Amino acid sequence: MNLQEIYESKVVTAEQAVRKIKSGNRVVTGHACGEPTDVLAAMVANCEAYENVEIVHMVPMGKAEYLKKGMETHFTHNAVFVGGCSREAVAEGRADFTPCYFSKVPELFQKGYLPVDVAIIQLSPPDKNGNCSFGVSNDYTKPAAKCAKIVIAEVNDKMPKTMGDSFINVSEIDYIVEASHAIIELQPPKIGEIERAIGGHCASLVEDGSTLQLGIGAIPDAVLLFLKNKKDLGIHSEMISDGVVELVEAGVITGKSKVLHNGKIVVTFLMGTKRLYDFVDNNPMVEMYSVDYVNDPVVVAQNNKMVCINSAIQVDFMGQVNAESIGLTQFSGVGGQVDFVRGANMSKDGISIMAMSSTAAKGKISKIVPILDEGAAVTTGRNDVNYVVTEYGIAQLKGKSLRQRARALINIAHPYFRNELILEFEKRFNCEF
Repeated sequence: MNLQEIYESKVVTAEQAVRKIKSGNRVVTGHACGEPTDVLAAMVANCEAYENVEIVHMVPMGKAEYLKKGMETHFTHNAVFVGGCSREAVAEGRADFTPCYFSKVPELFQKGYLPVDVAIIQLSPPDKNGNCSFGVSNDYTKPAAKCAKIVIAEVNDKMPKTMGDSFINVSEIDYIVEASHAIIELQPPKIGEIERAIGGHCASLVEDGSTLQLGIGAIPDAVLLFLKNKKDLGIHSEMISDGVVELVEAGVITGKSKVLHNGKIVVTFLMGTKRLYDFVDNNPMVEMYSVDYVNDPVVVAQNNKMVCINSAIQVDFMGQVNAESIGLTQFSGVGGQVDFVRGANMSKDGISIMAMSSTAAKGKISKIVPILDEGAAVTTGRNDVNYVVTEYGIAQLKGKSLRQRARALINIAHPYFRNELILEFEKRFNCEF
């Protein structure tokens, strides 16, 4: 058979495809904005046919109806990162959380820690050679498809074709469900005065020719606002959003100073609006690779002046960072934070930045604390932390003693909490502030 015949022989409806899923199977789904929404909807509609189907996923951006109350006998969700859709289910014990560095998630599938029975993925239509692009979600999605016993692909004519190592051949797909719907979008966050202040402080640490890793949210987007006077910046990041497009068009992001993938934007997944998806479509400047490559600290470190910017829920006097839990309640996950912190620390002239507002709960809680909350996870250890930034300034912790670290952090805490933090400092260290 020729490629067209091979393709057509695998086309089924979503309803037919999900009948291949059996009770007790482990199903890995496409990540974030790359969710195969039509097939997942069909799977949920077919729930009465299943018992204990385990769904492994990181950030659900769709409806995640398999997480609704009453679905527990049909589906169990194993979150490798807790998102807004899965937070309640994990807290209530209706779903599980598995800690893992983002760079190591593919290894869970490849080495049999979590063998994959079925991979449900979303792809672009095939090119003349029968190769479909993973589009906005390469990350762990491609490695999962490579390991799965059955691959169900939602082939969507609206999925952008992204370059790099971002392809799978139709010969490697078992069932194809044709689709035509918009890719899930993430709208730009609102950037307030606090985020702008933090963004300005972070941008002051970025030199011309730096390569950036940016997280998601108002603070990373605010950083981008203050980079317009920089020259020849590069991107090597687990993800990017719309703000990067503006800096490329302005000639700020060129990648000319990058040691690795010179002139290229390297990412593993995308979250943004149609503007971003149109920008990456068939764009040779953007290359996507699986997360075990993009987030590998050894790979990250090959870029000189690597700057990684991540967020935190709490930072204690020692510099320990909790970025994923509120006490014992799992709020998110490690994601790629530690991958990039370690990569930036190994990079020539690289720096890592923890950027956060000084307070939470509308100003009622200080994020700089003497001791992390009971049960809170230490996401990034004190030996790895370099800069901590709030709207009140920059604390540089590398090479500092415990007393020096605590003083520097108190100086960028919200003024309302500084007196009580100073009292705790003087009790702990037996000296005046």
